[in-house]
Parts: sequence; C-alpha cells; structure tokens
Amino acid sequence: MLRTHTCGELRLENVGNEVTLSGWVQRVRNKGGLVWVDLRDRYGLTQLIFEEGSTDEVILAKAASLGREFVVQAKGTVIERTAKNKNIPTGEIEIKVTSIEVLNPAKLPPFLIEDETDGGEELRMKYRYLDLRRNVIREKLQLRHRMMQETRKYMDSADFIEVETPVLIKSTPEGARDFVVPSRVNQGEFYALPQSPQTFKQLLMVSGFDRYFQIVKCFRDEDLRADRQPEFTQIDCEMSFVEQEDILDTFEGLTRHLFKTVRGVELEEVKRMTYTDAMRFYGNDKPDLRFGMRFEELNGLMQGKGFGIFDQAEKILGICAEGAAEYTRKQLDALTDWVKRPQIGAKGLVYIKYNADGSLKSSVDKFYSSEDLQAVANQFGAKPGDLILILSGDSAAVTKQMSELRLKMGDDLGLRDKNIFKPLWVIDFPLLEWDEETGRYHAMHHPFTSPKKEDIALLETDPGAVRANAYDLVINGVEIGGGSIRIHDKSTQSMMFTHLGFTPEEAKKQFGFLLDAFEFGAPPHGGIAFGFDRLCAIFGGSDSIRDYIAFPKNNSGRDVMIDSPSTIAEDQLKELSIKVEIAEKTK
Repeated sequence: MLRTHTCGELRLENVGNEVTLSGWVQRVRNKGGLVWVDLRDRYGLTQLIFEEGSTDEVILAKAASLGREFVVQAKGTVIERTAKNKNIPTGEIEIKVTSIEVLNPAKLPPFLIEDETDGGEELRMKYRYLDLRRNVIREKLQLRHRMMQETRKYMDSADFIEVETPVLIKSTPEGARDFVVPSRVNQGEFYALPQSPQTFKQLLMVSGFDRYFQIVKCFRDEDLRADRQPEFTQIDCEMSFVEQEDILDTFEGLTRHLFKTVRGVELEEVKRMTYTDAMRFYGNDKPDLRFGMRFEELNGLMQGKGFGIFDQAEKILGICAEGAAEYTRKQLDALTDWVKRPQIGAKGLVYIKYNADGSLKSSVDKFYSSEDLQAVANQFGAKPGDLILILSGDSAAVTKQMSELRLKMGDDLGLRDKNIFKPLWVIDFPLLEWDEETGRYHAMHHPFTSPKKEDIALLETDPGAVRANAYDLVINGVEIGGGSIRIHDKSTQSMMFTHLGFTPEEAKKQFGFLLDAFEFGAPPHGGIAFGFDRLCAIFGGSDSIRDYIAFPKNNSGRDVMIDSPSTIAEDQLKELSIKVEIAEKTK
C-alpha cells in the first residue's frame, strides 16, 4: 500500500505514530524556512509541515516546489499542532515529514479545486474529473451512494427481489421520444433504449416474482432543464396481489426509512389530496405544502362591479400573502412586471392591502367599495397586515399564472425552507388527457394504468372524466415518484388501446406479447417508480440534479468532457445501412 492512513482519519491519539499518506496537494504555503502543504484525498485533508533545521534541505526544497494537484506520498510523524484548526476533523494534528515523493506532477488546473471555485459550469463540466475532486461534489455523490444502499436494505427487508431488465428493447409510440439503436444484424430494424422497464416488470408479475425492484437507468429524448437529463435513474418497483393502499403504505415506508437513515429526519404524516383539489387550490398537480396561499375563486365577489377586465374574465383567482401588506409601490410594480413576462403571460395584477389599522386599500378602488373589499378579505380569512394578489383571464391560463405567482411569493417571503419536508400523495388523476395536436386522447400516465372501476362506464360517454387508479408522491412541490394499479386482463387492456386510438393490428404489433401474457394468469398488480436523481437533489437541498450524477450532460444534451454525441466513421454507417444527410446551414 502507498499509504498507512487516509488524509481524514488521524487524530490526537495518533501523535507519535509513523505514518504514510498519499493524495493531492491542495495548496502550499511557503514562509521561507517553514513550508506547509495541505494534502487531500477523498476522506479529508491533513496538514504536512516542513521546517528548516529539522527537515532535510532537499526535502524542504522539494516541498517548496510542489504545485497544486501534484500527487504525492509523504512519510513522517504525527505531531500536535500549535495553531489548531477547528474547521476540519484533522485540525489538531499535522505530519512532520521525513520524506516526500512526487508520484505524478500536474498541470495547473483550469479552476480552483475548492468548495468555492472560480470555474463556471461549462468549464467544470469539460473537466468534470477535476470538479469531482471538490468536497461539495464528492459529498453529493456519497449521499447518492448512501441512498442506494439504504434503498436496497429496505427493499430486501420487505421481500423485494432485484431483477435486471433489458436495455435494448422495442420502440413504442406512447410517451416521450425514444433513443433508437440501429441493428447491424437485422438491417433496417432498430432497438430503443427504455424510457422505463414498465412492460418487463409487469411480465415479472405474470411470472410470479410477486415483488420486484430495480435501481435502473432509463432514457428519454426530450428537452432538457435543471431536473432532467437524457439518461436518468429510477427506483423501479412492482407488487402483486395489492390494491392502491398497499402500495402507498409500502413506499411511504421506504420514504420514511430514507429520511431517517440518510437525513436523520422523522417524516411527518404523508397527506392525501385528489388531483382535482390540487389543481383547484394550488394550480398544479405537485403542490408545495410548506406554505399556505391557497387559491380562492373570486368571480362571484368581483364581477358585475363595472371593472371590465374582471367582468370579461372566465376566472378570477386570488391568494393571500400573510404579513406582506407592507409591500411598497415599487415592490408591487415589480411583481406586476414579473407576471407580465412572456414566461408567465398575465395581463396585469390587482392587489388589496389589509393595512395594520384595519383599512383596506386596493389598486382598483374606484370600482369597489370598502364593503366589497372586506367581502374579498373575508373570503380569504385575511387579517390586518396581509396582502391579497389577484389575477384574471382564461381559466387554464390564469390557473397556471397564479401557481407561478404563489411559488414566487413563497420564495420572496422565505417560506420554502429546504430543511423542511412536506410530503403528499396526489391521487385520482384523470386517466386520459386530450391532445389538440393529434385530436385524440392520450394516457396521462401510460396505457397500462387501470381506470377506477366505478368510472369504466364513462369511457364510452365522457372519457375525460374517467379517473385513474394512479398516484404521485410529491415532496416540497417536486414529484419524486409516480405509479398506478395496472390493468391485468386482456379485454380491459384491449379496450384501453381502442380508446387511445390504436387499431387492433397496431395494438397487436406493439404490445401483443403483453396481451398474450395476460391470458396465462396475470395477478392483480401495481407499482411505482421514484426519480432517484431528483430524490437525491431534495435530500441534498439542491434545485439541480446534475451534481448528483457523476458525469452529467449539459442543457443541449452534450457531454462536453468526452465531446458526445459525435459523428461516427463512414464504415460504421455503411455496416448499419444508414445514410446521414445533414442540411446545409443557411447564413
């Protein structure tokens, strides 16, 4: 071994020990006859000391010549530090070095390899192997590792079997775009990379495996943002002979286990909310419950008073921000500008201030009496010191706009504490959603989701009103998992394909294997999949999932470190019978 100890484990009780350490040079401080070197590895940092008079001159000179990120081996004696550093675990000791060897010199890195770095995101992604040396990144990947191990412990204790499913599968028309892989052996045919192991885990239930899970890579060719990557990881799970409540209990248990073992947090009761209520009161299907500001519909109170904008609106919505009545005119103007941005799209913003003296002041006073304003305040249960914000317009648009405004107010008022966790099951989703572009219904989750038994008759008369046996787990406004009870008989699954616009021939071509399997005794079953990268980011208090992935892609789906995707050799293309045509860029 090139070391007897790591750079993070020596303490006062080791004083007098002869040790060998190996690692990277974090920094060198040269005071002439006294040189300190901070030596770093994955486990921590230890200070080395070289002192004129007690250190060999050759060794002292070698220490002074070391550069950042040199890989070195140092031998010496553990001594107690005179000036202790309480900020690091090894801060009470240092190593009086008797020999040092450069195992590998290093070029000066393009950015500081420290917690507070001077490297921009693109530069750090290009040199990701250097970025991974920083404590803040390493700790995020260590968190990911711990969560993987604790997930496996819990799932094993609950009798789940981890089974690997294929990575080269069949492309299907539902959901996001597939990444496709050409087959050399079967010319003109293609595999797809899995967006989910959905059909395979259902087949495992038909096979009698009863409880399956997998920490699995999935792939979706979709537009990227902070919480999306073209390849991502799921905790994928399926259970037989269960109803919805069994699945919610089991995976509420997993969530509690992870919070307790990884974060040391006893998770509070996981509330339940229907999709209808989530949309009605919060404007989205993943509400952040760390703060209030539930929507109130104000059509009945604010229409018919002569204010044309409200009178012509399909919907008028308001929220009440507690304690925000002291907002200045400048702050309110800034909020108005914010909601008018193209990304939000509101036409304007109306406010009502409930002043500390009990008076009410609004931006539309000439249309509404004090009694009218008081009625609005009463609708919210508002009190002196509160601020009511109101938007109006088309029902779907204003609901989305108010949802964004509510989240912004939560941020501005400091109500979205990343160390507070508010879990929620959202249930009773619509089974189908109408797509204007294709002119037909699509499955809101996927075509294997079971409808509520009591709603099946509505498939013929009112498909949009059919509720799904589906559920999402939401924490702090982020969907971290979703699943459903599945269809497990051929006749219901065939009927679902028909309602989704598949001809019998198309259904047979795409999913014939599953329909056939259902004829051989498929048990009632259901499951869930957790977005593992998102879950890690929530545990780590981050908005982006990138730092929890060892080698992530950028916003364009590129790995700038290895320069991928890239062109391939002409011979490879010929082998695959692929002709690439790239349109000339217009100037």
